[in-house]
Amino acid sequence: MIVIGSRGSQLALWQSRWVAARLASFGEETRIEIIKTKGDQVQDVPLGQVGSKGLFTKEIEDALLDGSVDLAVHSLKDMPTELPPGLVLAAIPEREDVRDAMVGRTLAELQAGARVGTGSLRRGAQLRALRPDLDVQGIRGNVDTRLRKLDEGQYDAIMLASAGLTRLGWAGRISQYFEPSEICPAVGQGALAIETHESKRGIAARLHDASTGIAVRAERALLATLGGGCQVPVGAHAKLTGNALQLRGIVASPDGTRILRSLLAGNAEAPEDLGRRAADELIQQGARELIEKGD
Repeated sequence: MIVIGSRGSQLALWQSRWVAARLASFGEETRIEIIKTKGDQVQDVPLGQVGSKGLFTKEIEDALLDGSVDLAVHSLKDMPTELPPGLVLAAIPEREDVRDAMVGRTLAELQAGARVGTGSLRRGAQLRALRPDLDVQGIRGNVDTRLRKLDEGQYDAIMLASAGLTRLGWAGRISQYFEPSEICPAVGQGALAIETHESKRGIAARLHDASTGIAVRAERALLATLGGGCQVPVGAHAKLTGNALQLRGIVASPDGTRILRSLLAGNAEAPEDLGRRAADELIQQGARELIEKGD
């Protein structure tokens, strides 16, 4: 019996059940253990102000380390670039759509002063850069909670990752997709991460997608090189075509008045090198200054 550690949100359980079904196809028996994280418990403070790396992962990682669960399923964008000693990312399955999405109205349909909800500093900064006349507000809660707040009229539109909406069957509610060149996604957005103790990495190895793994290694190397905390808007998106890898990266001020951009190409055999080079280019443009202001 393989015990899967998961948060209790609708999306987290969908992700864990998807992994369980894949493992079942290999003849493995599984059970899902729900674990509440700090990010689930603190709902009245903007994510960027909670100030904790591993906000949605620490308690689950503790369970991996003490052996009460065998593997954990996370959204990769929630994963710190440094894992606790003894734990590894055993598999990154094939990625869902990486794009951010608007629900409610399109950007062009929103009038000046319209209220747009997002729980992401990265989305908020880039949205303010595109439409400084909008009233961008924070929003917390799971995907279904955010949709309910929109339906109640608390917001004119909300921004979410299209991957979560698609996985939960709500893609039909998307009014607009943003290409990575318009709003750069979060590092690892759209990808799942299967984390295990290093002694159990073989359990999940069959679920790994090589192409997705290469792309997110470049993105995570960029983030690791930049450093910084939760209050700095950072985005990255790597695209693999054959053996060529393209990496887009941004670092922004939270108000969107300053956005640093990098777009580099490299070899798929050295994704971390491309990530570090992209980060260095952003640092030369002044990324350290923005990061130090945010920390």
